[in-house]
Amino acid sequence: MTTHGAIRPPARSATHTARAHSFNAAAAQYAANRPSYPPALFDALEELADRPLAGSRVVDVGAGTGIATARLHARGAHVIAVEPGAGMAAEFRRTLPDVPMVRGKGDALPLADHSADFLTYAQAWHWTDPALAVPEALRVLRPGGALALWWNTEALDVPWIAAAARRIDRHFDLDLSAEKRNVGPGTADPDGRLGLARREIRWSRRVPVDVHLANVASHSVFLTDTGVRRAAFLAEERRHLLDVFPDGVVEETYVVVLLLARTPVTA
Repeated sequence: MTTHGAIRPPARSATHTARAHSFNAAAAQYAANRPSYPPALFDALEELADRPLAGSRVVDVGAGTGIATARLHARGAHVIAVEPGAGMAAEFRRTLPDVPMVRGKGDALPLADHSADFLTYAQAWHWTDPALAVPEALRVLRPGGALALWWNTEALDVPWIAAAARRIDRHFDLDLSAEKRNVGPGTADPDGRLGLARREIRWSRRVPVDVHLANVASHSVFLTDTGVRRAAFLAEERRHLLDVFPDGVVEETYVVVLLLARTPVTA
């Protein structure tokens, strides 16, 4: 889930719960408009893990509508998806009917000990409590397995993207873009138990302005905003975008932040 303000593990609160659940009512919008991931991400994942995805047993946690799961499956992995939300799970089953999926969450994985070669969290680790999710990951991974966490973050060195991020910050009276800049091992694993390595992969996609705005609107901070405020922001944002992209095609640039830790080869 590429989302402003969702990189660091959020405090458990009513707001956090509402945001976590907000995707279920917008699962089709999420599936249709969210960006996927470049092949270079999975090349980097294999390099850091020192093992191929093909033939590996991969558990994709917080799989959502299956955007990352589909990529992992296409690389030849034997994927099992784990997803807590009913709406997201229904969309997943519609789009990936042949990939097994179970309901559950990263804080209490419904999986056997030492049963996975890879445990992946695409746009999802920030919804966990690391104090629970880290030991669960270590329990489920086999010796020599890999925990991989990644996020599509906006490339804030691109002027129009930085300007758009500032407008969103003002709309919510928050410094959401700062959280994106600070994503790293310290925020993903506050206790430092994992020894996470970091890799960044830059990529871009060109999409119609309507797809870009639907992508923005599918973020949890917008899904939990009021309809009137959301509509007003998106109408104004459309005008800003058409000033930059008069042909109506937006070039979104992302930096995928990949964090990966390997478990010891011997138990």
